[in-house]
Amino acid sequence: MDSRRRHSAPARTDGAMRVPGPLIGEPDCLVEFRIDCGRCTISPSPRTVHFTQAHQLNHPATPAAFSLIHDTEMTIAVILSIDGETPPAPVLLPRRPDVQRHEAKMLQKQVQGVSIEGPSLRSVRPSHARDSDRALHATLAPLTGGLSPTALSLAYADWLSHLFWSPARRLELAHDALGRASRVTEAALFPAAPWSLIAPQPQDHRFNAPEWQQPPFNLMAQSFLLAEEWWHGATTGNRGVSRQNEKIVEFSTRQMLDVFAPSNFAGTNPEVIKRTLTTGGRNVAAGVHNWWEDLLHTVSNEVEPNPDFQVGHDVAVTPGKVVYSNDLIELIQYAPVISEVRPEPVLIVPAWIMKYYILDLSPHNSLVKYLTEHGFTVFMVSWRNPTPKQRDVSLEDYRRQGVMAALDAVGAIVPGQRVHATGYCLGGTLLSIAAAAMSRDGDERLKSITLFAAQTDFTEAGELTLFINESQVAFLEDVMWKRGVLDTTQMAGAFQILRSNDLVWSRMVREYLMGERSTPNDLMAWNADATRMPYLMHSEYLRKLFLDNDLAEGRYIVDGKAIALSDIHTPMFVVGTTRDHVAPWRSTYKIHLLADAEITFCLTGGGHNAGIVAPPSPKAHGYQVMVKQADGPYVGPDVWLEEAPHAEGSWWTEWVHWLTTRSGAMVPPPRMGLPDADVASLPDAPGSYVLQP
Repeated sequence: MDSRRRHSAPARTDGAMRVPGPLIGEPDCLVEFRIDCGRCTISPSPRTVHFTQAHQLNHPATPAAFSLIHDTEMTIAVILSIDGETPPAPVLLPRRPDVQRHEAKMLQKQVQGVSIEGPSLRSVRPSHARDSDRALHATLAPLTGGLSPTALSLAYADWLSHLFWSPARRLELAHDALGRASRVTEAALFPAAPWSLIAPQPQDHRFNAPEWQQPPFNLMAQSFLLAEEWWHGATTGNRGVSRQNEKIVEFSTRQMLDVFAPSNFAGTNPEVIKRTLTTGGRNVAAGVHNWWEDLLHTVSNEVEPNPDFQVGHDVAVTPGKVVYSNDLIELIQYAPVISEVRPEPVLIVPAWIMKYYILDLSPHNSLVKYLTEHGFTVFMVSWRNPTPKQRDVSLEDYRRQGVMAALDAVGAIVPGQRVHATGYCLGGTLLSIAAAAMSRDGDERLKSITLFAAQTDFTEAGELTLFINESQVAFLEDVMWKRGVLDTTQMAGAFQILRSNDLVWSRMVREYLMGERSTPNDLMAWNADATRMPYLMHSEYLRKLFLDNDLAEGRYIVDGKAIALSDIHTPMFVVGTTRDHVAPWRSTYKIHLLADAEITFCLTGGGHNAGIVAPPSPKAHGYQVMVKQADGPYVGPDVWLEEAPHAEGSWWTEWVHWLTTRSGAMVPPPRMGLPDADVASLPDAPGSYVLQP
């Protein structure tokens, strides 16, 4: 049979390309990866291009034919047919964002004892024009804060065009602006009580100082807030503007307005003026020194570690050993602190967007230490900080070499015991993927699942979704294509821009105008110890989870088959935080709609990090908690917020109680390390990966 015959357009099924009808026999062997359209000679139709090459198989020596099929998503499928043989079961390889760098490296899979080598695509030449465009985008990224100028332009074009064709709306906005200007003029001529025109929002702390209540500074602040409110009204509520574009315009306009807040300038900030007069200008000299110091660090691209919070000496000091390692993780087993422990170990999978020791900070706020003190054997995944050499590490690699490899090692150290698996942020999302695949395949090693501020449905993923559309993801891929990773400055900048008033402008006022440096603490030191993200993994994360929401909608592929979170029947403890800008609690709450399991949902105060690092103390945030049985009715987040009982103190106590009720009677601690390991030769915690710059 001629494999070069014309086929109908391939259809995408479960994230893999399949060709309707077999080439030879049933089923076909199919391999998939991404390639940019335009790098091949398209023939015989604009949708399909074929290559046929003779390849020798190890047994028997029969030729193999390959066809390369384009689809509308610029994905090519490599269909392997073996003449005279019944084709093996489908072979699925991870999708690649592009093959330009690899020149389509040899793909090898062992299928039914036959070693099959994928087709060489060295005849597929990269487009120099396309690469030039990518290089331009990578160069523009530092100037745009990593945001796609095209995405911003399209959003503003959508808003402006609809506003242009809405003359009544424009008149309404003009009338509102004149009314506000009139109120400000009247307040200037006939002074009234402070904040008589408009008061700051509760979360806006820029004008909290009593000096802002004095004229003329109070009127300056009110004028700014009135303008800010007007622009909010102008950029929202316009019929016809897409929701995504409206959010982009409102957010970016607010960011631009924040630059001109009177609190940001020495001449219009009464606190700065008072400090300058009080110190005789010493604050100005100190501010210039702070600015120059930060500039040098920025130019040199170096971050000085805080000498007061050194990893392994001041933070991440809970005793333990590195009991397993591979190219992606080190697995730390922590030493017991009491004579007996619960038989079921706790495995923690943190996000690789952060270093693991946020859960093992100082002894007084270490979650790891707290667990060991309450009789649990704790294992922690410590991720490698990737470099451009790891650019092709995929999300599936993180699942296999991360979660699954760690589970295998824990099972060897604590044989016969099921595991309390815990995931934080992106680590929780990865754990959910692994748990769904394990449930599908009948793997029952998980005793319980805990998710800290982790999302499984990304339709309402907060303001981070402003940066997630096709234009923005393509732009970010171009940046990562050049560097091989998403670097630390881009990661930190994305989170800072979400809270620019607190993390950018207030810091600049304090350090450069007031001449003060923040008193460092362990959480700030950890936050400055940033990580990178591999090109391929981050591209897959943005596309499959954020952009396409494949995990929640049953299209995410593991081992060639789709997974569904509804296959999870393991009891779950899910934590959300009230002020989380990264994983809003209403987004984490969506697990109720997805998993077919008993879910204990806990909502605590604080943000994405401070809400999780909340040890028992008089200053603990307090929390709400309520259980939904696996067969119980769904309760929406608003009703849950009204009905869930309030509790004082730290949610850590609630979680440890929940774990304890699902654990067996106390037993002697397990051995340290794998059965054949020499304990004395094992590296001490925190290991080496966490120390990688």
